[in-house]
Amino acid sequence: MTGEDSRPSESFARPSTPLPAGIVTLEEARRAVEEARRRGRTVVLANGCFDLLHVGHVRYLRGARKEGDLLVVAVNSDASVRALKGPPRPLMPERERAEMVAAFGYVDYVLIFEEPTVENVLRSLRPDVHAKGTDYTVETVPERELVSAYGGRVAIVGDPKDHSSSDYLRRLE
Repeated sequence: MTGEDSRPSESFARPSTPLPAGIVTLEEARRAVEEARRRGRTVVLANGCFDLLHVGHVRYLRGARKEGDLLVVAVNSDASVRALKGPPRPLMPERERAEMVAAFGYVDYVLIFEEPTVENVLRSLRPDVHAKGTDYTVETVPERELVSAYGGRVAIVGDPKDHSSSDYLRRLE
């Protein structure tokens, strides 16, 4: 994974300092997914803000990995977290959140995406499985029609939604 890719359509602008292992651009993730498919592996995509890591995140990502052989996690950029959650979120910068998610042994690749939804990542990677947490049902996943249109499936994984970063932050106030 060497060289600069300066195309503006990338979801992750390569910083001047090296990226931690496992954190990739959308194009690098796409190439890894293509290679995994050539080897007959099942590709899973999970996504989220991961602003304040907690056991719910661990269980969600572990459950996502059980759905396939290669787990790619798309982490919301700082700007998209702010748009979704409002100030003062995110608490941690996107690169730190991505690095923590990449540290899980069952996560193969992490990318950071700028868009308000993960649809662009889904269109580019076309994972076999799009894993969402238990705060959704298969019918309420916003990207379900897109995933179905290219032949993928949606899986609801993790434990009951009894944990949230927002709830933990409210307790601290």
